[in-house]
Amino acid sequence: MRIQACLSGIAFVIAVALTPTITQAQSLTDDPRVADAINLLERWIDAQQAYDQIPSVTAAVVHDQDLLWSAGFGYADLESRRPATPGTMYSICSISKLFTSVSAMQLRDRGKFRLDDHVSALLPWFELHNTYPDGAAVTVEGIMTHSAGLPRESDFPYWTAPFDAPTHDQIVTRISSQETLYPAWKYYQYSNLGLTLVGEIVAELSGQPYGEYVRQNILDPLGMTSTTPEIGEVQGTEKLATGYSATRRHGGRERVEPFEGRGMAPAMGFASTVEDLAKFASWQFRLLETGRHEILEANTLREMQRVHYVDPGWERSRGLGFSVSRRDETTFVGHGGSCPGHRSNLQMQMDDKIATIAMSNTMINTGIFTRRAYEIMAPAIKAAMKSPDDAKATPPELDKYIGAYDGYPWGGESQVIPWKGGLALVGFPTEDPLGGLTRLKHIEGHTFRRILDDDELGREVSFELDAQGQVVRMWTPTNFSDRLP
Repeated sequence: MRIQACLSGIAFVIAVALTPTITQAQSLTDDPRVADAINLLERWIDAQQAYDQIPSVTAAVVHDQDLLWSAGFGYADLESRRPATPGTMYSICSISKLFTSVSAMQLRDRGKFRLDDHVSALLPWFELHNTYPDGAAVTVEGIMTHSAGLPRESDFPYWTAPFDAPTHDQIVTRISSQETLYPAWKYYQYSNLGLTLVGEIVAELSGQPYGEYVRQNILDPLGMTSTTPEIGEVQGTEKLATGYSATRRHGGRERVEPFEGRGMAPAMGFASTVEDLAKFASWQFRLLETGRHEILEANTLREMQRVHYVDPGWERSRGLGFSVSRRDETTFVGHGGSCPGHRSNLQMQMDDKIATIAMSNTMINTGIFTRRAYEIMAPAIKAAMKSPDDAKATPPELDKYIGAYDGYPWGGESQVIPWKGGLALVGFPTEDPLGGLTRLKHIEGHTFRRILDDDELGREVSFELDAQGQVVRMWTPTNFSDRLP
């Protein structure tokens, strides 16, 4: 498998109190249920990266204060074949908005402004025309929840090559020619311009350049040494993954020109790694657990992660900077990011204290990786925490069957994996690895039967061995698939 993995189970080090012991981290990853879940997650992402011809994916799973797993798949740069690792930096684009929002709420807590303050009272140059003067004013809370009716962007074509984002001065000069699209609070309208204005408020009220403020008040205290508020600082270096386009009509992906956030940096300018975002997630779990002041007041973070706006169709809900969503009666907070040649996603389930993070250097849906990572890992983590003595490892004598089997020409491959004390069969590529997983029951010799949803036994699966006792083929039951190297 083409994986550069960190299956460490070792807690990452941060320059704050309450750092967990190595033993605590290792004990969770030593649980066979967690180990099996990590194995499935690795194999699945590895297959998706290969079959979808994604240049690279990096991913991480956090439980509370522990970085349980992180890995890199593929290449940070295709031309030089530089491997992607958990320490590779990517544009995190709109995840930048979380750091901007935390910065703003720090200043709010210091009495510098109120959420219902008019933006025009905080930024004297904010002269954007209000098309609905009889409606509500544009407030800080409105722009932090994307409900102020602002245009999506500053009035420049920076999402088209050569991706020249405007400077602060250009934004200020052009804003007087822009106007609101909707009455405030009526509709959800995602706005990079809005969160850029939040960053401008941070700079105005703190008396510091935005990037300097974020480093001093968030990144440095959390030990996020591989995060920068301006991607331009690492463009052209081997720290940063090279960006590639979505698949073109001819079937390939093209190298994307470098870009900088410039004046839009508070909304989309950051670069980071999955391991640094793991520190950011773990800080949030720790803050809500201890209730202490660390970067923020705990209640302020709770306030940010509550729903402050729901659109009229109840399809979107927003916290202060955070996206807030419900899935299967479970609430998730976080944010996604999409900039030229890079996609990223951070998802946190605050009750379970589980965060999943994914980054890629091409235009794919990284949210599918964080969603499936949670679905795969959360049940195993919860089971290991609740009943550590109930874990069953797959017997060593079954190890010889574990591996990949060729699906040519009908599909990709089938993989036999350790699962719940036995074996399971899953086909790759797939967008739903758990949904396509079938457990196997050992019958005798090298013969197994599929376990159906009602626990009845399905068709036979058997394995063929060579003269040296090595498994070379899987039969299901009258057709066979050769084992892949």
